[in-house]
Amino acid sequence: MPVATPLKPAEADAIDATNIAGAPAKPARPKKASKKDAKPAVRLEDKFARLGLRRDMDFVLHLPMRYEDETQVTSMRDAGFRGGSMVQVEGVVTECDIQYRPRRQLVVTIADDTSQVVMRFLNFYGNQTKQMAVGTRVRARGELRHGFFGAEMVHPGYKIVNEGAPLPTSLTPVYPAGDGVSQVMLRKAIASALNKVNWQDTLSPALLATLGLENFEASIRLLHNPPPDADEHALMEKEHPAWQRMKFDELLAQQLSLKRAQASRRAKGAAALPLVGELSNAFLLTLPFALTGAQEKVLNEIRKDLKQAFPMQRLLQGDVGSGKTVVAALAAAQAIDSGFQAALMAPTEILADQHFRKIAGWMEPLGVKVAWLTGSLKKKEKDRAKAIIESGEAQLVIGTHALIQDGVEFSKLGLVIVDEQHRFGVGQRLTLRNKGEQSTSDATGTGSKVPHQLMMSATPIPRTLAMTYYADLEVSVIDELPPGRTPIVTRVVDQNRRDEVIERVHAAAQDGKQIYWVCPLIEESEALQLQTATDTHAMLSLELPDLKVGLVHGRLKPAEKQAVMDAFTRNEIQVLVATTVIEVGVDVPNASLMVIEHAERFGLSQLHQLRGRVGRGSNASVCLLLYQGPLGGTAKQRLMTMRETTDGFEIARKDLEIRGPGEFLGARQSGEAMLRFANLETDQWLVDKARELAAQLLQNDLPTVEAHLGRWLGFREEFLRV
Repeated sequence: MPVATPLKPAEADAIDATNIAGAPAKPARPKKASKKDAKPAVRLEDKFARLGLRRDMDFVLHLPMRYEDETQVTSMRDAGFRGGSMVQVEGVVTECDIQYRPRRQLVVTIADDTSQVVMRFLNFYGNQTKQMAVGTRVRARGELRHGFFGAEMVHPGYKIVNEGAPLPTSLTPVYPAGDGVSQVMLRKAIASALNKVNWQDTLSPALLATLGLENFEASIRLLHNPPPDADEHALMEKEHPAWQRMKFDELLAQQLSLKRAQASRRAKGAAALPLVGELSNAFLLTLPFALTGAQEKVLNEIRKDLKQAFPMQRLLQGDVGSGKTVVAALAAAQAIDSGFQAALMAPTEILADQHFRKIAGWMEPLGVKVAWLTGSLKKKEKDRAKAIIESGEAQLVIGTHALIQDGVEFSKLGLVIVDEQHRFGVGQRLTLRNKGEQSTSDATGTGSKVPHQLMMSATPIPRTLAMTYYADLEVSVIDELPPGRTPIVTRVVDQNRRDEVIERVHAAAQDGKQIYWVCPLIEESEALQLQTATDTHAMLSLELPDLKVGLVHGRLKPAEKQAVMDAFTRNEIQVLVATTVIEVGVDVPNASLMVIEHAERFGLSQLHQLRGRVGRGSNASVCLLLYQGPLGGTAKQRLMTMRETTDGFEIARKDLEIRGPGEFLGARQSGEAMLRFANLETDQWLVDKARELAAQLLQNDLPTVEAHLGRWLGFREEFLRV
């Protein structure tokens, strides 16, 4: 029987990328290189590790984010009646040409016995023209649309096959991936792991019967390889009984670990910071504005905590522009008044620089030595900063991830402040806190003291979520905005009206206003996201030749990034094309139009943060959310919520309903979110059952506790102790 032509690894990567993101990844091009020029290749194990995949069980628990039905091929004639839906067709290439109007693109026509379909690739590479030469048989899957020349697919996923090549017998899983890791690699590694792990269930048959849950092994195998007759809707919505088992197991692991972490936290002491003295009082007197009532309330909560001899674990949350920074600065002043150092860590250099300029402007005139430490500093500057931090001369330290690097030692760290805490891996927050840990000896023995910790977030976390995630975390809420904020009008616009949006951008710039154009989020590949930003910048530069169009993205060096932002601030750049690097820490009052492309790919909190970059001046501001239809139910909910409200707390509540709480624990950066499957809003009944069982097991069955935590958390349990 003929079989599918095997793909070269580079080709497989390109095809898998199109299946996921709608644009091909760049295939590797073989070239001769001398040993001198050769760079060491990143090992596959290291690429997997970035996704949190180290143990066989990690691979087994790396479950699909969606499925593609490649079990059947639709004739091109029948597919033509299903415009707007995902279909798989198979045919022979009859034409393969590079066209240049309206822009450079690869156009491939395939035909079967009934009709033909045009495949259109706006981003492509030279080897694809050879790969799809006339006479080649291609199996393509994508959204079929009716274009000017008939039925077409834009950037479909495709495979080169022989006639009669067998079809898959189960739905094809699509896994969360990363740069350099293709779906082919993941499927192979997961299939191998499924044959190696210990399948012994951590819960007894009697307990499963009581809870109404399925067997662990059967659930896992079904989720990785669901049969064609499986309820695809239940799988996608995580309502299938197999998903219920996964949700319960991870919730049980979370509850077990939280309860053990509580005891660990309480066992450690902290230095009391009792003085609200000269610095704190002078600081308040010099502020050019009065604190709002909400700021006063949360400041009093924080001050009370800092006076205690056990570590504060407090989350300070407030909407964009609510005044969290000044509250954090006043907490730092209390630490300094009490003879200790304070450190503030921000996720990006742009945001850290904004904090430094603002807080140093307040503190330095009062005699406080503020140190600045980021990865982009020259060695001499970095060494000087480290020296004054270690000696204690620096009373307040502000920086980025550089604060947690080896070689940074604090003299007497009493308070750690982490801004946009969900943007850091929990392991990173843990490292910063541990830098301030001190051994202590007293009459009762030897113990340890850790700094107090204040975490800040402009992404409000509903109280039920915070209390479930952080059982002993205190939450302070700034629920009042300072007066004078300009309201933002949000409109939802079909991507087909892109030309009208570009005209709107041009008109706004001619009127002296500035514009952000945010490129689509492509979670599966940072490289693809960068390519999209580069393409968009080129397109807008051509469409708007009389305007200066800038580009900023995460791959730029910090100095380059800052130079672009400074030029935008000075209005030397009218349109700024950006990735989500501008999500926080950018304050340009003259920017009053925000365009977010493929808004359906973003989460609600990200959309809200991005929208918060405009509306900071006196001009009326508009946010345009461009979407590509047809929209799924979840995407439609998100966009409607953005159109209907600008209230960050209402948006957070909706976000929790729609998406679930995974990223709020903050371990996504290290690839190990503690809750990947359960939704604390919709799965509350499972949370309650998991909480009850956790209490019973900790009292009566410690071997089961260890087995369950070992399976689900492995080495990650310490992350809950931050």
